[in-house]
Amino acid sequence: MKTELQQLEHRINERFVKAFATYHLLADDDYVLVALSGGKDSLCLLEMLARRARISHPRFRVVAAHVRMENIAYESSTDYLFRFCQELGVPLHVLTTRFDVSTDRRRHPCFLCAWNRRKQLFNLAQQLGCNKIALGHHQDDILHTALMNQLFQGRFGTMPAMLAMRKMPLKLIRPLCMVPETDIRQYALLRGYQKQQKLCPYEHDTRRTDIRKLFEELERMNPEVRFSLWNALEREGKLLEV
Repeated sequence: MKTELQQLEHRINERFVKAFATYHLLADDDYVLVALSGGKDSLCLLEMLARRARISHPRFRVVAAHVRMENIAYESSTDYLFRFCQELGVPLHVLTTRFDVSTDRRRHPCFLCAWNRRKQLFNLAQQLGCNKIALGHHQDDILHTALMNQLFQGRFGTMPAMLAMRKMPLKLIRPLCMVPETDIRQYALLRGYQKQQKLCPYEHDTRRTDIRKLFEELERMNPEVRFSLWNALEREGKLLEV
């Protein structure tokens, strides 16, 4: 009889495989850079990709990158990340950068931080010759973004499972796009992932936090709302931008 961890691992892997088959996220000769923040989502993503890379179809390589932000108290143990990657047989690059909030007061620090981290990843990916960058966004992230865009920007759209960059030969992929956050949270607990040493000071001070609460309320009203919103995004072609 399978343990709870084995059952959960099977369920996550099943949805992971379904995502890359549905949205053609991986292909032969891909070289994938994984954005490894050190949070549960990125650790799970790297583990799933590293395991899949050992299978000969499709044939692809994986490398990881961790970006440290000097002026934001958001920190993971690099020693732990190196050990984690070593166990999976994945090389890890650690980059350090910073940004100045005062240069653009119109933007929330979360936006500026994410953009500067992303720039570091873009540059490293091109230096290494990677053609894809894998991000650890799960299904809840994608659904919450869809709600935010509707309520605050008046448009129907979200973070797609795959996005082709227009100004560089890179594609962003989100292999955990079909995995609910609850599964990843429980998997991280059962696998004993080490928690981040310092959480982002802006973590609970964003619209995304409010949207998460709203989505939880919607699920209480209608347990099928997750699937309804996902199907709507799929019908309108919002989950694939190539």
